[in-house]
Amino acid sequence: MGTRRKSRELALQMLFQADMGRQDAADVRRTFWAERNGVTADVRGFAEDLFRVATDRAEEIDKLIARHTEHWRMERMAAVDRNIIRGSVAEFLAYPSTPKAVIINEALEIARKFSSPESVQFINGVLDSIAKELEKQASGSRP
Repeated sequence: MGTRRKSRELALQMLFQADMGRQDAADVRRTFWAERNGVTADVRGFAEDLFRVATDRAEEIDKLIARHTEHWRMERMAAVDRNIIRGSVAEFLAYPSTPKAVIINEALEIARKFSSPESVQFINGVLDSIAKELEKQASGSRP
């Protein structure tokens, strides 16, 4: 498994833990890494970046997701799916030079590992729709 994939999986686990409401983001960070001794600095760094962006910009990210899942309320989505999408959108926002297709494909591989086959299609559709909106915004803001 590549460094970035491992980081994305760890970020998902952190987001899931925070989403379950037992700890705030700072507590998740503190306890999460205490239990993982063998994680390299580059893996941890990218995972931390994704988690930080996803939690710091949670309201913006959730509103964006909600616009592209009009028939699904966030609280009704499977927690794993919701957090795969959140982490991917955080990566869209924080790493705009990473091709959206790469981020989506990575999310789908993670969904295949941690979620259901139906979820893979759902996540693909939502992320593709969000990626198109973000691309349109980016191209519209160019001089």
